[in-house]
Amino acid sequence: MDAVERKVRAGGRGARRAMRAAPDFGMLPALERNLPLCEMMDEEQVARIDDASMAILEDVGVVFRDEIALEDWRRAGADVRGETVHLDRGLVRELIASIPSGWTYRARNVERSLPFGGKHSIFVPMTGAPFLRDLDDVRRWPTVADLNMFHKLSHMSPALHSTAHHIVEPMDMKVSHRHLHITYSSMKYSDKTFMGMTTSGKNAEDVMDMCEILFGRDVMEATPVVTGNCNGNSPLVWDETMLSAMRAFCRRNQPVLCSPFVLGGANTPASVAPAVAQLNAEALSALAYTQVIRKGCPAIYGHYLSTVSMKSGAPMAGTPEISLMNYMIGQMARFYGVPWRTSNNLGGAKTFDAQAGYESAMTMNAVLHAGANYIWHSAGWNEAGMHCSVAKFVVDAEMCAMGYRMAEGIRWDDFEEGLAAVRDIGPGGHYLGHPHTQANFERAFFMPKLFDNNSIEQWQAEGALEITERALQYAKKLLREYEEPKLDEGIDEALRDYIARREREIPAVDALNTDY
Repeated sequence: MDAVERKVRAGGRGARRAMRAAPDFGMLPALERNLPLCEMMDEEQVARIDDASMAILEDVGVVFRDEIALEDWRRAGADVRGETVHLDRGLVRELIASIPSGWTYRARNVERSLPFGGKHSIFVPMTGAPFLRDLDDVRRWPTVADLNMFHKLSHMSPALHSTAHHIVEPMDMKVSHRHLHITYSSMKYSDKTFMGMTTSGKNAEDVMDMCEILFGRDVMEATPVVTGNCNGNSPLVWDETMLSAMRAFCRRNQPVLCSPFVLGGANTPASVAPAVAQLNAEALSALAYTQVIRKGCPAIYGHYLSTVSMKSGAPMAGTPEISLMNYMIGQMARFYGVPWRTSNNLGGAKTFDAQAGYESAMTMNAVLHAGANYIWHSAGWNEAGMHCSVAKFVVDAEMCAMGYRMAEGIRWDDFEEGLAAVRDIGPGGHYLGHPHTQANFERAFFMPKLFDNNSIEQWQAEGALEITERALQYAKKLLREYEEPKLDEGIDEALRDYIARREREIPAVDALNTDY
């Protein structure tokens, strides 16, 4: 028994409550899911989606707006007509068969490396918000300091396995240089795995170079160290920006999420099953192309799912149809034997209110039962992704810990000890002082730090704080206690030198770097 535990046991309820409230900066291992999968389709329906998707690839085709990709497809034996690539199902099946079903993500801190694929899942924060709701709950443009803050919070959240990349857009930096500072922030303020910018092929090459400085070429050849995301333009289009970034990652043996961007009813049919058939065709075309670039390189079946309000045209989160599509996509990814990505804890609310909570909870439950591997946008997402909320970020991170515990499944390791306690206590007693309870009080039932379950009298005596204010106070506390996981001095200097050189080479403009 260590000193902290002795103090807790000696101090009783108050000490135990203080211990629960103390920040825990360790990272949970990759989630090994033990929940039954929710599979909405039978074998015949899975085959029906597969056949429909393959027919789309063969008969309708997919537009690849990129001369290099078109030439790659010609050499691979595809039927290329102008910019439209018609893919024979046999060719698609042959190509995707070489995608690994899983791997290990190497983190800067090797103790935080993660098994991935199959039953293993990881939680990743949101990215791409052009606004934030800050530590005072004020909605404003973000800066690079705000980005650094979110990477610190990611580092200190046990259930978040990654820092992602541009959780918020650093608006105080020129667009052409942002990718360099976003990547450095991901590397500097946390030693977890992270994502790499894919905003252009040149930017992706810079990310690969910086990863090589951090990890070394041999490590990158051996195992993934970073993840990219390439969004398709639904319906059935992949553009040069995404494809050039995909090539940069795949050539260096680093995985990309092959992600059609679905707005159900706007850029897909207004019905769940045919929307999934289209999305599946789009994802398969990109997954197949990764193997044209480099056979055997890792890749992830991706998507972004939203449905569109038929009244306003606005994207919606947490709808039943999104859950149904997640279940279906999970089945299709397992049918093809590839890991898959989804989005988590999405909210369309403008503040961190009940709507945000309900939408996020609806999404998380479906995601966990669908068996997703790369669970992106797990913390902070609100206002349809237009802002990242600090308050929602830390509460979402705790929700991920709750989801993690649920998905672990039932524990049986203390079953006999618990039954023995029943005999010890007998009728009419209580278990609070029993040795089994004392030994298991921390792990028996999840005890959230940010949800208030006290009596109303106690809640009022402690200031009657709503969850937003509690969450902001907690975030400030975390940031006060943050300790930077220091980069090796030589690596840090090499990264900063690389950034300085590339800033001299790339014109400082508010446009993507595609030429330098």
